[in-house]
Amino acid sequence: MMTFHIVLVEPEIPGNTGNISRLCAATGCHLHLVRPLGFSTGDRELKRAGLDYWHLLTVSYYDSFAELQQTYPKGNFYCHTTKALKFHSEVLFQAGDFLVFGKETAGLPDHILKQYPEQCIRLPMLEGARSLNLSNAVAVSVYEALRQTRYQGLH
Repeated sequence: MMTFHIVLVEPEIPGNTGNISRLCAATGCHLHLVRPLGFSTGDRELKRAGLDYWHLLTVSYYDSFAELQQTYPKGNFYCHTTKALKFHSEVLFQAGDFLVFGKETAGLPDHILKQYPEQCIRLPMLEGARSLNLSNAVAVSVYEALRQTRYQGLH
């Protein structure tokens, strides 16, 4: 069962990616990792964060975001950025949508954001707060998308 596609563009922290991997495994989301990664996929911290959920995870790797786009030319990409005006809860998600997140230190590059100006979304925060932890941001957005699709296939 696949509900949503979670895309991490150049993630840097193995613990975050491990937590997100576990989230994807538990919710049936397909994880897409865009290189370069800031860690080895054999990293102990990555494996520990995912615990024993690895057999439930579907993960794909790409050398660029363009390669991912070529693989899914009809993909509906929602780019998460603190620069967006629209909240994640204002979007009507559908199963199969792509939720795209950038690296921890810099977010998504401008060349990706410019491709999807109407599909840039953000999580609400107090003014002056810079950002949320990546794995927390992914979890909030995934569960909003799942809520909107009535948690199809989950119990």
